[in-house]
Amino acid sequence: MNLPESFKNRMRDVLGSEYDDFIASFDKPSVKGIRINTQKVGPSCYEDIAASVTGEVRRVPWTSCGFYTDSEASGKDPYYHAGVFYPQDPSAMLPAQIIAAKPGEFILDLCAAPGGKACRIGEDLKGEGLLVANEINAERSKALNRNIERSGITNCVILNESPDRIAERLPGFFDKILIDAPCSGEGMFRRDPRAVKSWQDYGPEQISKVQHEILEQAVLALRPGGEIVYSTCTFAEIEDELMIETFLNDHKEFVIVPHPEISEISHKQIGPAKDSMRIWPHKCEGDGHFCVHLKSTAAEVDRDFDIRPRPSTGSIANKIIVKVIDMLKEVLDQDYLDAFRIRLNASVLIQGAGIYLMPVNIKLFDRLKVVKSGLFIGEVKETRTERIFVPSNSLPLTLTAEMVRDDSLIILGRDDDMLNRYLKGETIVIDPNAHPAVKRRGYVLITADGYPLGFGKINNGMIKNMYPKAWRLL
Repeated sequence: MNLPESFKNRMRDVLGSEYDDFIASFDKPSVKGIRINTQKVGPSCYEDIAASVTGEVRRVPWTSCGFYTDSEASGKDPYYHAGVFYPQDPSAMLPAQIIAAKPGEFILDLCAAPGGKACRIGEDLKGEGLLVANEINAERSKALNRNIERSGITNCVILNESPDRIAERLPGFFDKILIDAPCSGEGMFRRDPRAVKSWQDYGPEQISKVQHEILEQAVLALRPGGEIVYSTCTFAEIEDELMIETFLNDHKEFVIVPHPEISEISHKQIGPAKDSMRIWPHKCEGDGHFCVHLKSTAAEVDRDFDIRPRPSTGSIANKIIVKVIDMLKEVLDQDYLDAFRIRLNASVLIQGAGIYLMPVNIKLFDRLKVVKSGLFIGEVKETRTERIFVPSNSLPLTLTAEMVRDDSLIILGRDDDMLNRYLKGETIVIDPNAHPAVKRRGYVLITADGYPLGFGKINNGMIKNMYPKAWRLL
């Protein structure tokens, strides 16, 4: 691979006797992987899913739910559309493993697109607490939104903002912040040759100034006693170890948290950035990555915000809730229907025709550019005779087969051609002998081996497709 001479000279000085092995690694194929959705799949099934998707079982050692693959995971796979797995660079799985999200925490992913790390955080929250996934690039925030929806995450707000605007509006708000910082991308050279041109245009010295400012804004948005995970996909010390040394000099209340339990990566042994972590491509099965876990030792204080959801109220809201419940009666088991009704009454947000379930008070995000407000469950449409509720496809992706009435659940094998036709938006017909319990008319849930994909409306075996046009296979 043709690498910049200045890059090679710098790495020769850094690596010494390891330099030749390091340079040789750039002529090897880039490593691929998939990450299993921890919300949709239990740990005992991870290896079965990995084998069915990749044809092998090779675990990524620095994460609990990642697997290597020698081939690209297909975007046409029904499991992908059901959010069962997410194709991800194995090295990029490390930061979300380190941040170790726990239900109930408030977490900010400051540079979130395309969403692999944000999805893992949201999955680990298990619907409790809050994930704010921010992406400063408006176009990239659309891909982020799609991946969050596919993963079935219910408690996420997506922003399209600059870090300083978030810190100004939500100072001292977050328990944990992930910064997968924009960087010079040296670790991406063998994955994407265009990264070399970008490196030449925006080198380490230039981008390190941006990284420093992002870290400073993150400190302002973090609760005292909170945690920051900072990562890059570069080898440049000015963006990595030296960046953290400067940060620690400026913020004496922070310390580095070691992670000796994370195997097969390099842990820095000496210096101010001791216990920061690296993935070297000549030592590991992964592209270049740097990661450090920072913790504030300041005394914790209560979050001084009105975080409780403020549901929409009034006669119109009440009528809309009735419409939503009437539709869900056709699909959900009674216990889950009752639980959903409680959530609606407690956290429904009606904005125009859109209906959302908010994990927190929407007013927290006043004056910020919001791309996604919690869980979009559908919209109200006016016909000539009545107001009807049309469910979104975000809603079925948050369900499990156990939540659904037997007469509304259609389980198709992952290799069934009907699934392919469903994902293309075509009308499908089921054999009543193969699905004797399915009702004759009304809403049904289409699943791949029990993993929900979307709704349809059945009429005597013929199912009208409700899969969104924008998501369909071509």
